[in-house]
Amino acid sequence: MKILLIGDICAKPGRRAVLTVLPEIKKENGIDFVIANAENIRHGSGVGEDNLKEMRSAGVDFFTSGNHVYKNKDIIPFMDNERMGLIRPANYPPGVPGKGYMVAKTALMKNVLVVNLLGRLFIKEKSDCPFRAMDAILEEHKGMDLAAIIVDFHAEATSEKAALAHYLDGRVSAVLGTHTHVATADECILEGGTAFQSDVGFCGPADSVIGVDKKIIIHHFLTQMPVKHEIAAGPMIFNATVVEVDEKSGKAVSIARVARRIDAL
Repeated sequence: MKILLIGDICAKPGRRAVLTVLPEIKKENGIDFVIANAENIRHGSGVGEDNLKEMRSAGVDFFTSGNHVYKNKDIIPFMDNERMGLIRPANYPPGVPGKGYMVAKTALMKNVLVVNLLGRLFIKEKSDCPFRAMDAILEEHKGMDLAAIIVDFHAEATSEKAALAHYLDGRVSAVLGTHTHVATADECILEGGTAFQSDVGFCGPADSVIGVDKKIIIHHFLTQMPVKHEIAAGPMIFNATVVEVDEKSGKAVSIARVARRIDAL
């Protein structure tokens, strides 16, 4: 089974990048299941129902998120609807809207457990321990017929991401990082058979500071004055990672980065 995780989709340029290249990438790589991080899909921060529908039309099957998932309050009433296929970090405090993990069926009718976790280092939001939260999720699904377990770890620090991957090595199929919008070159399969990459990257404007107009961010660093973020224009980049999983063992067989540059449309 081949699973594609698309890095943070940033606003309209990110959505356009997905619409442009995803069908081709699915065909080229024989992808069976597509997950996308959607926390920045609406104007660069937050999630919109219409945005998810648009991405589904491009071939996305399921959505993870992160600490910006509640920035657009209009999405909150939909977050407990499993048909939306959207999850939020599982280690948020109890009682918040939505679910932190879900079992989804692939086109091959195989069960895939998708889990979203939020890091604690350098993250403003105060969440519960992602390590212990994942232990509880695995215990809950013990003995279930799962072809793969995919963890989107939305975190800042590469050390925290690597530590969680090693902690879960052999118990999940993949730990793939999101949030920093910069794809890392550390993709590997750990000793126990878990695929790992610190950050998958993002989909959005290539000539930008992680999606935002570079002039605005440079001005902020030079003056320390508050600025309003505006999404950059121009050529786009599409970042994703393909993980091939042995359906019988749940172990990763291979991991590969995907990077495409798309001229402005």
